[in-house]
Formats: sequence, C-alpha cells, structure tokens
Amino acid sequence: MNRIRPGTRPYGMLDTVRGLCLISMILYHGMYDLVNVKGYSVPWYNALPGYWWQQSICWTFILLSGLCWQLSRHPLRRSLMLVGCGAAITLVTWFFMPSELIQYGVLTLLGFSALLMIPLHKLLKRVPPLAGLFCSFGLFLLLRNVPNGSLGFEGLRLCTLPDWLYGSELFAVLGFPSPAFSSSDYFPLIPWFFLFVTGYFLWSLLSRQEKALKCLHPGFAPLAFLGRHSLVIYLAHQPVLMALFWLLPNARVPGAV
Repeated sequence: MNRIRPGTRPYGMLDTVRGLCLISMILYHGMYDLVNVKGYSVPWYNALPGYWWQQSICWTFILLSGLCWQLSRHPLRRSLMLVGCGAAITLVTWFFMPSELIQYGVLTLLGFSALLMIPLHKLLKRVPPLAGLFCSFGLFLLLRNVPNGSLGFEGLRLCTLPDWLYGSELFAVLGFPSPAFSSSDYFPLIPWFFLFVTGYFLWSLLSRQEKALKCLHPGFAPLAFLGRHSLVIYLAHQPVLMALFWLLPNARVPGAV
C-alpha cells in the first residue's frame, strides 16, 4: 500500500489499479460479513470462486507494494507506519473481536517486507531484473504451502516439512504456525515476502523501458484517488461495513422459531 512518491513522475495507472483492487477488497469483506457475521448462505463464496477472488486481491496488493517500494521517499517511516497499523489491528481485534483475531495480517506483512528491503536493496539492485523476477516468483510458488506444512503450490505438495518447524508460535511470523496458532487474516513472510520482492524486480524491469513507463502515466482519477489513500480506506472500511451490516437483520436459521 505504498503511495507513489510525491514529486516523482505521476504513474497514475499504479494508483488506479490499487484503487480498483481496493474496491474489490471492500466488496469481498462485505461478503465476508454477510456470510460469517450475519449468517447468510452464499455457497460460492466459501468455495473455489471465493478463494480465488480473495487471492487476486492479496496478490495484487502485495505485488504493487513491492513494485512501488523504490518510489517511496521515506521507506523506513512508511514501513514502521504499516507495522504499527498492523499491531493496532491485532490489539483491536483481540479486545473487541477475539473470535476474529488478526495476527500477522497483510499490513504487518507489508511493513516487515518493506523494512527487510532497506538492507537488502543494495544487494538486490545488483541482480539482473529479469533473473531476479523469475527467481523470486519461483521461490514464492515453491514456498506457497509452507504455512500448511509442505513445499509446493496450492494442491501440489512436493514434500512435507518437519514438525519441529511448527513447534512454537514465535515462528508464525516467518510462516511456521504452531497447531495452536489462529488468525482470521494471516500473511507470513514465507511465502509472501517473495511476491513482494517479485514486485520490486518488476519495477526494476519496467523502469528501464520508456514505453512501459509511458503506459503507467495515465490513470482514472476517481480510482487513482482511492489508490493514493488506500491505507486510510483500508483501516476505515471494516468498521464502516460492520456499522452498515449491524442494521441488516440476521439470516433466519432453518427450523428456528
């Protein structure tokens, strides 16, 4: 959720894509509240279509954040802000919605990833962008199932990882959650940091192509506005949705009087 740096060339298309993704996320979370809070039955939401909808949102946000990292004027300050917002969400859900507790959610991931990029930048900028892009994305695919105990991507399980890696909740931030760990929004560094790095190398590649940069200049103003204020909207949207859905009656349970 890094904004395009003020004073740099206006790559409005990046903010436009982020704004479009933000709308998709709000709709997805609205559907989540409708199904899981109000109790309405929407079979496709808990099936594969709903899963891939959710994945399209987080993939886009994380990739864009990595892509825009090099455009940030104050990467350290921005990183710490994201980590702080992630911690605040954890505290709020712990106090007020313990059944929906969020630990190591997407904001925490983006903040930690951006922090890691500060010392890694000097090393990674020496890597040829195309090679870096393929390697980082390949690692993301290979490590996608690590939080579930194996190497591989989605249904492809290449090998099972040893149980001792998942013996402590301290390792959950890395991607090795213990059996007792739970979070309603969980994005550990493994594998997601490598998707962030993929975005970093994607920008390194695009920034060398004048035609590609020209394609990023235009944008759709209303969506670009949302994209430029994505962090504020992200923090505010769920309380607003909860307030709106509070006015909506709960679904009737079959057989209930």
